[in-house]
This record gives sequence, structure tokens and C-alpha cells, in this order.
Amino acid sequence: MDINPSIEEASHSQTLARLIQQEIQAQNGRISFAKYMEMALYAPGLGYYAAGKRKLGSQGDFTTAPEISPLFGATIVQTLLPIIEHLQKLNLPVQILEFGAGTGALAESILTELQRQGIAVDSYSILDLSADLIERQQSRLAQPFPMATWINQLPKNFSGIILANEVLDAMPIELITYQNQQWVFKDVTLDEESSEDASEDTISFRHCLGKEVPETMLPEYLQQQSFENGYTTEVNVNAKAWINSISEILGMGIVLTIDYGFPEHEYYHSQRNQGTVMGHYAHQAVQDPFFYPGLCDLTSHVDWTGIAKTGIGSGLSLLGFTSQAAYLLDAGIGSLLMEKVDPSNATEFMPHSNAIQKLLSEAEMGELFKVMCFGKGLPFEEGDLPGFRSRPRSL
Repeated sequence: MDINPSIEEASHSQTLARLIQQEIQAQNGRISFAKYMEMALYAPGLGYYAAGKRKLGSQGDFTTAPEISPLFGATIVQTLLPIIEHLQKLNLPVQILEFGAGTGALAESILTELQRQGIAVDSYSILDLSADLIERQQSRLAQPFPMATWINQLPKNFSGIILANEVLDAMPIELITYQNQQWVFKDVTLDEESSEDASEDTISFRHCLGKEVPETMLPEYLQQQSFENGYTTEVNVNAKAWINSISEILGMGIVLTIDYGFPEHEYYHSQRNQGTVMGHYAHQAVQDPFFYPGLCDLTSHVDWTGIAKTGIGSGLSLLGFTSQAAYLLDAGIGSLLMEKVDPSNATEFMPHSNAIQKLLSEAEMGELFKVMCFGKGLPFEEGDLPGFRSRPRSL
């Protein structure tokens, strides 16, 4: 793998490595992987999402669906229309809350489509942890969409639409491994060559075995199945806490979340024996989570069964779960393409068609990415909303 960060980038990474080193030393020589991932992604001014490096798009490390085509957001609007209509019938404000809005591309495409259809949105709130991404969102959205606002904590009460595109995968996870018939944490410690007085260019990290995982933290699937010694996977405690928090504040509305992942029988498959944690740098996959901390995005796939169980257990209703391809096709992305772009104009039509193919293709994003929708206080059942009326996926 030919990845050559600049001298400035490497220095930035080592500054963060020094901070992680200090945390490890302060915690008796080890920290949880969740703590490492949190610092690598969110340490103020140094973590991947907290520093100014360009992250999204062709010049960044990865590209998300809203950057690929504005029709992605326009298609999501078709799912939102019945919810908006219901809110309006009750004389309630039309409110949208988006988590982790990236460059603002999804918000822009959704608000543009709603505007085109003559639908007024009372507020479009964005909650994001990345200061530089917030700056990009504001420069993109503030002037054309005055209803866009930025918040730094969850509202106490909310009715409306909650969106989360590629949010769950970026939450710090715990790594766990099966050793001698028990599950133990896979913690992080300093590599042998790293010491308290080590020069900056020698700071590195490695895994070490930690304490036994409490049974209450283990998904039922891991308690019921047998695994080989050394089998490693993840537990996303933060994602479950997030779902519970959303359920607490949501009086009426939906939660629509899109991300890559699997139902539990695929997620914990015996062949996926080293988990799903992965880094991304300059559109290349990086297997080593300790590779240039602060420069690489770190993610893990979503256990959709666990998310569904948590949501239902917290009082939400499951309104749909399917692949991204099935979702977009059922919500009418093909009709939107034909409506918005002249198919007889090949120069204009082909780039849009190619972008949609990437969103739908099994070899690209169509199958790996899933869409899940929860509801609360609404007169809708599973399979009622556009996007979820055909080809539901089993959990």
C-alpha cells in the first residue's frame, strides 16, 4: 500500500499519538479500543473529525451517497412526504434534525427538493461534532436556506424527522475477542518500542487483552453461538445509547438511518473472524487501526439486528429495513432521474445515470448499505412508507 502522508501530516499524527500515549500512561498502561477510537477521531484540534483535513469527496478519504448524486436526497424526500403531511394535518411544525451532516450535501438536496415541491420546512437543525465540517455546512446552507440552524446538543423534546446518514459507523466501538471460552476486551497499549521518553517518531500502539466482557454488554447472538479461539468482533455501545436517547426526546416522528452493515447472522459469521474495523485514507482501505492516528477515518460496520432490538426496546416501532438499492428503487429514484434529466441528452444524462448506478450496484453501495426506519406516534406500520414497500430484509 503506497500511502505517503506529508511531513506536516505525519507530524500532526505524532502529536495526537503523544496525547494518546499520555492517556495510556495515565490509565496504568492501557485504554479501551473505544477510547483510542474516540481520541483518533474526535480529540480537539487533532482527531480526524476535529482537525481541518479535507475528508469527503474526490479530494478526501471517502465519498458518501449525497456527494455522489443530489437525487439521493431527493429520493429520501419521497419517504418524508407522508410524515410531513401528517404533521401538517395536526398543525405541527415541520422539523428536520440531521446528525453528522458531512459537507451539507444531503441537507441541500433534501431542502432543494422540498422547496421545488412547495413544501415549507420550519426548521432544519444539524448536530455535528466536526467544527470544520460545520463551517463547510454553514457556507453551503446558511444563505439559501435560512431555516437551517446548528445545535450542539439534543433538544429536550422533538417531533418531526431525524436523519442519520453514515453516523453509526463512526461511533467509537469496543473490540472484543473470544479467548479460552470467554469474551474479553481487546484493549490498546503502547508498542514495546514506545516508552515515556520515546522520541515522537517512535510512538506506536498495539492490542492487548483486557478484562472479561460483562454478560449484559454481549449481544444474545454471541452468548448463544460457539466461536473459535481468537474470534474478534465489535460491540457498539454508543450506537445503542444514541438510539435510546433519540427515543427519549422523540414525541412523534421518524428516525431514518443509512449505513453499511449486516443483520447479526451475517455480522457475526464465522468467516468474519477479525471484525469489521477499518480505516480509510485517500480512498484506500487501511486494515491497521493504528496507522497514522488522526489522518485515517476509522469505522466499523453496523449490527442492524442490535440496532433494531434497541430501538424496539426503547419504544420505537420498526417501519422498515432494506438494502439501499431496494430502498432507492421503491422510493422512485428512477422516476426522479427521468423527471429531472432529459434522457435524450446523453452528455447530461450519463453522469447522472452512472452516479445512480453506483448507489444501486451490488458491487458498489447498493447491497452493503442498508436503510432502517423507526417511527413513534404515527399511523404507519412496517412497509407503509415509500422506500420500504417491497423487498424487506430479515433481521
